[in-house]
Amino acid sequence: MTTGGKPRAIVLGVGPERGLGGALCRHFANRGHHVYMAGRTPARLETLAEVIAAEGGSATPVVCDATSEEQVAGLFETAMQAGSGDLDLAVYNVGNSTPGMIRDMTAQDFEAAWRVLCYGGFLFGRECIRRLVPGEGTLIFTGASASLRGRAGFGAFNSGKAALRTLAQAMAKEYGPAGLHVAHVIIDGGIAGDKWFSRMGHEPDEDELKRFIALDALAETYWNLYRQKPTGWSFEVDLRTSVESW
Repeated sequence: MTTGGKPRAIVLGVGPERGLGGALCRHFANRGHHVYMAGRTPARLETLAEVIAAEGGSATPVVCDATSEEQVAGLFETAMQAGSGDLDLAVYNVGNSTPGMIRDMTAQDFEAAWRVLCYGGFLFGRECIRRLVPGEGTLIFTGASASLRGRAGFGAFNSGKAALRTLAQAMAKEYGPAGLHVAHVIIDGGIAGDKWFSRMGHEPDEDELKRFIALDALAETYWNLYRQKPTGWSFEVDLRTSVESW
């Protein structure tokens, strides 16, 4: 698929339409980007591409395992080859909050969490840097409250998210002077999407929704980071609801 000269964006970590990855893809597409949507489930990606097309945008689904060096490099090659618009926006949005007590955790489980949360971020960030430096562009990593503090029962998740944050900070300091804006978004609370609603077993009412961070607010924050000028860059932004305890 050609992009028709549109600027291009990559989002890795796209699941259900009503999730952060899906919201980012729709938001970027609605604002004129051709979006390369990457995830592990082809059916979800195809459905989201149809939704974006119906809204007047354009997107290309790409099946990609974030921990595969070959597949992550291939994702960027796909985005660079098609069309004439510049690739100038990339988001690493991979990683689920998998619980587990440290005493009972296997080494394989810990390593698997690290590979998804941090190693995949390294692969994605490196491939982005290789293509956007020297030059201009924005690279954004999705973090969580675990990026800043440990929590009992989530040792592997805490470790992986904290490592990703310091890796993103190193990238920002290494490549900011060359024109690449690297940012990290801390999501401190549950997101108003399918993952949380399925745990609840029902659609939340108006009062329950106040506990969840809205998808449109999240997507607009990522977009605002992309729009920042080099004379006023943010490295880190945190989002939570007004009722979140912090």
